[in-house]
Amino acid sequence: MSGDFKAMVEILLERKPEISAEEIKNLVDEKKRKIGAGYLTDQGALFLVAADLGISLERNQSSLQKLKDLYVGARDISVVGRVMSIYPTRTFMRRDNSEELHNRTITIVDGDSAIRLKLWEKRVEFPEESGLRPGDLIKLTKCYVKSGLDGKPVLNVGDMSTIEVIKEESIDIPSLDHFARDLSDISSQTDNVVILGKISSSPRMVEYKNIRGQDSKALQLNVSNEEGTKTLRTIIWNIDESRLPKILTVGSNIRLVGVRIKPGNTQYGNSEFEIHGDEGTSFDVSNPEADPEVLALKMISVGKDLGTGYLECLAFQKDGKITTLRIDSNLLKTSISSGTIIQCIPSMILGNQITLYRDDSYVSEIEDDSSFPSLEKLETKIEDIVNSDRPYLVEGIVLQTPSINAVTTRNGENVSLAETILGDDTAEISLLGWRNLSSLVTELKVGERIKIRGVVTSTDRDGKLQLSLKPYSSINKIG
Repeated sequence: MSGDFKAMVEILLERKPEISAEEIKNLVDEKKRKIGAGYLTDQGALFLVAADLGISLERNQSSLQKLKDLYVGARDISVVGRVMSIYPTRTFMRRDNSEELHNRTITIVDGDSAIRLKLWEKRVEFPEESGLRPGDLIKLTKCYVKSGLDGKPVLNVGDMSTIEVIKEESIDIPSLDHFARDLSDISSQTDNVVILGKISSSPRMVEYKNIRGQDSKALQLNVSNEEGTKTLRTIIWNIDESRLPKILTVGSNIRLVGVRIKPGNTQYGNSEFEIHGDEGTSFDVSNPEADPEVLALKMISVGKDLGTGYLECLAFQKDGKITTLRIDSNLLKTSISSGTIIQCIPSMILGNQITLYRDDSYVSEIEDDSSFPSLEKLETKIEDIVNSDRPYLVEGIVLQTPSINAVTTRNGENVSLAETILGDDTAEISLLGWRNLSSLVTELKVGERIKIRGVVTSTDRDGKLQLSLKPYSSINKIG
């Protein structure tokens, strides 16, 4: 049967004479609204309507189909699409017999339509075996369409299906540049886009529990347009640190492939929209700096390994830049302490954080170097502290007897929180110690002069700045 919509309506009317053409049109419109704009043509919606009415509309599937025309229940499908996102393999157990299964998702696009492609079992290695990358064209034959958890069509590759990377010849599908958006042009929610911009805030990793209750990490940063006139908060969920570039710092040009635009969270700013990605999002980054070379660092404070296999430290470079330092405990042959100078090749530089992995870095202690500035020159007066992700060195006097309370976090965890007030000759500010760091605060006494090495800023509910201790923080009493 041809794909002519009018002819399909006529066949449906013949098989269901009790339904009028106007009613069919209303059913088609309703189906498109339920599935969502941009996922169905009238013809694709008509197939779903026919299925609801118990009628099969056979059509010739031998030619290539458009992604917009695919519908739940379609079989023997042949399509060509351009790869937008490639997700890692997932392993799960069947509920009935505890059999271990593997699948993998790839998002493909053609023009302005997109669909998720599901690979099963032996097919999950296809991306690695074929060298598949975002932007490549793939051809699929003898596939079938099932409903995803969100009700939208998902293209499945079965045992009889074929999948191959093809050349660009005679394929009229736009490149990924077609999906690129300048930040200044973003005016609505949308999925499967490419973002071009510059990193305008220091990237940082945040730990959280994903929807499956597993420990995971998210990359947070701000991305701005070339002119710097528009900035959007950006979060890449379920990030695998091994996929990140070795250097990801402010000023780097970044291209994010396979992200979605969502409404902005007023808790984190006044932007109308945010950029959200996930483990399928790919990065292209060009850095103003070269690959990391041998770096000399002077230790400010050294934390304990809290069971992660890493020491959380604070250090600074010869130019006075303060950075956090995560060192694989297995790298250290001798202990290090405040004042120790080390040289190393960083495994990763992520904003203000340097990480040293055991497999691709080294650490060695070197003799004292007078070219490093004194710690006193790196201290900041309280009135000069601004809300940022950089660690601060602060000297002050304890102005209030520390208090400690049990606090329930957003995820329902009960933790201890100790708090006091710190002041200098310019201003006062709250000092907080969470969880096992609360003891560092409760040990303080009113009137004591202290030097705090390594605190970060946040704001309370009223928007007032406060300081929080970190695993690398140290407090020294003076005078």
